[in-house]
Amino acid sequence: MKIVFALLVFIHGAIHLMGFAKAFGYGNMEQLTMHISKPLGLLWFLAFVLFMLSGTAMLCKAEWWYIPALLAVVLSTVLVIMVWKDAKFATIANVIILAGIIFSYATISYKARYLSEVKTLLSQEVQSSQQVLTESDLSELPVPVQKYIRYTGFIGKPVVRNFRVVFEGKIRKNEQSPWMPLTSEQYNFMNSAVRLFFLNATMKGLPVAGFHSFRNGEAYMDIRLLSLIKVQYEKGREMGISETVTFFNDICCLAPGALTDKRIKWVETDSLKVKAEFTNNNITVSAWLYFNEKGELIKFVSGNRYAYDEKLGMKQLPWSTPLGDYRMIDGYRLATRAETIYNYPDGPSCYGNFNLKHVIYNTTR
Repeated sequence: MKIVFALLVFIHGAIHLMGFAKAFGYGNMEQLTMHISKPLGLLWFLAFVLFMLSGTAMLCKAEWWYIPALLAVVLSTVLVIMVWKDAKFATIANVIILAGIIFSYATISYKARYLSEVKTLLSQEVQSSQQVLTESDLSELPVPVQKYIRYTGFIGKPVVRNFRVVFEGKIRKNEQSPWMPLTSEQYNFMNSAVRLFFLNATMKGLPVAGFHSFRNGEAYMDIRLLSLIKVQYEKGREMGISETVTFFNDICCLAPGALTDKRIKWVETDSLKVKAEFTNNNITVSAWLYFNEKGELIKFVSGNRYAYDEKLGMKQLPWSTPLGDYRMIDGYRLATRAETIYNYPDGPSCYGNFNLKHVIYNTTR
């Protein structure tokens, strides 16, 4: 889609050379019957340059491409009006490009909220001497959890203060909805209990953006079509509880070295499964962690997360994240494949598949 749009920008821009050629007598421009002065011819050439610049910037993934594009559309529109009889159909291309500019600006400004929050939190991180996780830090943990932390490679490495994660995958609203491909990025901050999650998905060929913000027990979810039209927005007590579960799940699945956190209480151990409680800001959630003989966490199950039911509204349901495909990624052995599943009375419903691409611990950017 981006290549097609850039091609339109280039072709539309190139057409403006006709006005320049007409003004300076280059070639036989029979399509333009109206007189164009040389000063106006230079403006036609300027429009051409601006369109070429914006199209090139777009293909180079420069976020500022819409600035020369907007200048070009304004200038082009004025020039078209001046020779309306000959160039009125160029208005169609200008309208299409203007729509693209509006969408691009909306996308950038919407994601800027997420990036601004991330930047603020990173600037507030205390840069102290890095404490290293040792065997003695594991002494009070259940044996399966100790084995998991060793297996994933966190011993002898800095204690996790924050982490940045990149996923690819697909998501859907329910079993009746089509899957939407997605890419996502998130930042988790351990001490302040913050999780900021931003996704880009595609629904019926149209881009969808989503921002999940969890801050110390308070959360909201904002999903927008074209980064403009709200298609789903949730906040309130249920969201705060649900995202507390998600924050704890992230620790278990993505930052095993942080399972020494004092907010975690180990309640029960039964061979290869462990029950734990996580308490933060007066919210306590619990989960069963299931392990295999190798020491891999293979499933996380909690009954505290809420799902939206069209008949019952927000309702707590068993929620699980089966994990698999452990391999070395950015220096740690982690599960790189996960599903998100709600267990409804009439059976399980998988609404998300995620593939881990990158993880960085104690990042400064």
